[in-house]
Amino acid sequence: MEKPVRSPCLQVCALDEQDVCIGCQRTADEITRWGRMDNAERRAVLQLCLQRARASGHLLMPS
Repeated sequence: MEKPVRSPCLQVCALDEQDVCIGCQRTADEITRWGRMDNAERRAVLQLCLQRARASGHLLMPS
């Protein structure tokens, strides 16, 4: 059996104006639903988190 995909929580829990956590980049809805998501859903959310982090400048990309 596959292990559950771990939460991206960084223990920096505060929502911005768009209801996105400034720590993990999940929406409030994604945070509350995380425990009920299967691994495919969790991986999809992690991809969205990465996109949000890049778009907001929270993720430094090598040049």
